Amino acid sequence: MPMRPSRRDALLWALGLTTLPAARAARARPGPAPAETWPRASQVPGGVARLSLGPAAARPVALTDGDVPLLVLGDAIEWSALVGIPLAAAPGEAAIRIVAGQGANARELRYTIAPKAYREQRLKVAPRTVDLSAEDMARYERERTHQQKVAATFSQPLPPGELRMKVPVPGRRSSSFGLRRVFNGEKRNPHSGMDIAAATGVPVGAPLPGRVIDTGDYFFNGGTVWLDHGGGLLTMYCHLSAVDVKPGELVKTGERLGAVGATGRATGPHLHWSVMLNRAMVDPALFIAA
Repeated sequence: MPMRPSRRDALLWALGLTTLPAARAARARPGPAPAETWPRASQVPGGVARLSLGPAAARPVALTDGDVPLLVLGDAIEWSALVGIPLAAAPGEAAIRIVAGQGANARELRYTIAPKAYREQRLKVAPRTVDLSAEDMARYERERTHQQKVAATFSQPLPPGELRMKVPVPGRRSSSFGLRRVFNGEKRNPHSGMDIAAATGVPVGAPLPGRVIDTGDYFFNGGTVWLDHGGGLLTMYCHLSAVDVKPGELVKTGERLGAVGATGRATGPHLHWSVMLNRAMVDPALFIAA
């Protein structure tokens, strides 16, 4: 008795990507169990929403409500948009816009952001890094403008493959993402990355293949490297004692970027590691094994 084609096989045939007999044969062969999907979805401030866009012959264009392009992954059977949710996002309903092809009308896709309470962390640092002098404030503002341009980088999406990241440096997580930080008794912005305690000089490696898009020695971040992994997925490494790459270089997973340090505003040697998606800092823990 002939095997009835599945919905997936029928869609592949309709889109001209295969024939039904081939699809039936492929379906008849058992495959491996599906692997866990990375990043893990977490629809909270500082999390990642994974939204199904359905089937389309070509990769759809998806945008935030502020017209920032989104990372879209998948194939003609099902595309998915990965949405980085800013830490400052209010819980409740949110939306993205999808354009399926050139000349097509945009449609709206709504999703819900759940609330999340982050803990508070109190730190003692050098007073000059909290109450900035006029000179230091001018430097900080110049650097902030520059890094906002870096953060707006959007290159072609990643090729097919998982987005599970390799932890850049071994060590204890000394400070988690999203902590409400208080420096010398004064409230400041929440912690936008993961801190990993390690000795000065320990090598820092790339968590995924990428391209170096910025390096520098910044007032707050110290020795810094930015990587572009495609589709608006960026990573940043701060407080480095050494930077061993230059803008434009391509790096592989695990390749050395620099070394752990305590430069910039730091209480001791550690790596500050940030992950950015559509210009929103998101929790790096969503990209690694628990």
